[in-house]
Amino acid sequence: ACGPAVIGQYGGHSGAGATKNEDGALVWAAGGGGPADWELALVLDAHATAESAALVLDAVEAEYEAIAAILAGSVEGFASKLERRFVGLFGSAGFRARCAQVQGETACLIVVRKGRFLWWFSVGDCVLYLFHPDLARLGQYALNQRQFFEWLGRVHTFNLPAPCYSSGTRELRTGHNVILLTTDGLLECGAQPFADPVKLAALFTGTDDIDTSVHDALAQVHDERGADSATLIAWRYDNREEAAQPSL
Repeated sequence: ACGPAVIGQYGGHSGAGATKNEDGALVWAAGGGGPADWELALVLDAHATAESAALVLDAVEAEYEAIAAILAGSVEGFASKLERRFVGLFGSAGFRARCAQVQGETACLIVVRKGRFLWWFSVGDCVLYLFHPDLARLGQYALNQRQFFEWLGRVHTFNLPAPCYSSGTRELRTGHNVILLTTDGLLECGAQPFADPVKLAALFTGTDDIDTSVHDALAQVHDERGADSATLIAWRYDNREEAAQPSL
């Protein structure tokens, strides 16, 4: 655990042929309440080797002071400042040169909660879910869509004339929100029970104990003999501010 976030790691079922874990994860949490209260979570799903995941982690950790300064400031404008920061980082000549030296590529999902807002930056096929009764009634669970053939690493999307990534900002609903990041090992195991987000939402909203939910999710991956590694980061945020409502 780190602050309110629970990190779950599963290296893959050796009986199904798993021999290595190329996932990565990072969590920063600043407590204390008020504007300075925030969380940043990152998951990575590399292939060929874990070199690309290690490269991204090192680069992001080197940006801690600059990112923390943005998040310690006003909610207004924080999302656009973060996007510029990460686009600048991954598109920089130095980072691109280091990418050319690694073997393999990685998907990357970065998520920040500040105040009642959630921001994300995604390259590749990791998934961000937001579970809340208001959204579930309308069939909304995932905030981003899995994108294939996008990576950071030797094949690097920021080498393209128009780099491909997705980002977004969402207002959290009033009340209890559950935020979940995952690599694809959770979704593609065995009979793929969690390909249905309704089942995943039920697991994470049926209890207040996020640690139990993460453990039970990975136990099911194991039962399904998931050969791929699976990494989850989940936490609950109680939004006490009034979320936007339609006019009547």
